[in-house]
Amino acid sequence: MNDIRDKIIAMVHLDALPGTPKYGDDVKKIIRKATEEAGIYYSKGIRKIMIENMHDVPYLNREAGHEISTIMTLVLYEILAKYPVETGLQILAGANKAAIAAANSAGASFIRAEGFVFSHIADEGIMNSDAGELLRYRKQIGADRVKVFTDIKKKHSSHALTSDVSIAETARAAEFFLSDGVIITGEATGSEPSLDEILSIRGKINIPVLAGSGITARNAAKYFPHIDAAIIGSDFKIDGKWYNPVDPARVENFIKTAM
Repeated sequence: MNDIRDKIIAMVHLDALPGTPKYGDDVKKIIRKATEEAGIYYSKGIRKIMIENMHDVPYLNREAGHEISTIMTLVLYEILAKYPVETGLQILAGANKAAIAAANSAGASFIRAEGFVFSHIADEGIMNSDAGELLRYRKQIGADRVKVFTDIKKKHSSHALTSDVSIAETARAAEFFLSDGVIITGEATGSEPSLDEILSIRGKINIPVLAGSGITARNAAKYFPHIDAAIIGSDFKIDGKWYNPVDPARVENFIKTAM
């Protein structure tokens, strides 16, 4: 029997980073907290960990300053120096080139990229496809080993521009544009994805299908047979809220329940 932890990508939400409105003026504290939360996941047997700058609201569209990508590189490096895990990151919003650079420098394994194929209207405005530019950049900096997992019909977005394109067609387009895996989400952070959408993609593409939001101890049994991995953040946090610290008891309960 496969260990359910092999399918978990555990999320560490970094505290607000320098230059953003909620920054608390203590870089060392940010790095220390993130590393400690990664250690909690590692102690529970989870070997895939992802970081994200979700506290950096409001986000820029496709941009992130060096003050953001540099610290995220440092956090990944510190995590990898302490724990033998796979790591990845997402830099909001849609700063996929910065994420590739950070992952490559730190020795991380993957990024989560939004806006890879087609266009959508996000909180930050219109976001167009960057697949061609992103993968050319990955080749130019010698980062081919860094996988690019791509959101399709992503959360917190309007998809009116592509309402006549099904999620299966979008998944096939992502595969054709050399995505390393597609991510299916609910409407917002913490909202579970549509199982029907996941099932509509299975068998239509030959790359991994990941769940990117809303997987909990209560619904894991419904989703895990049909996905290759799940990015889990909210359900591992105190009171199940993404903005709270990681709760070791909730992580342990998830694993026991899902197994």
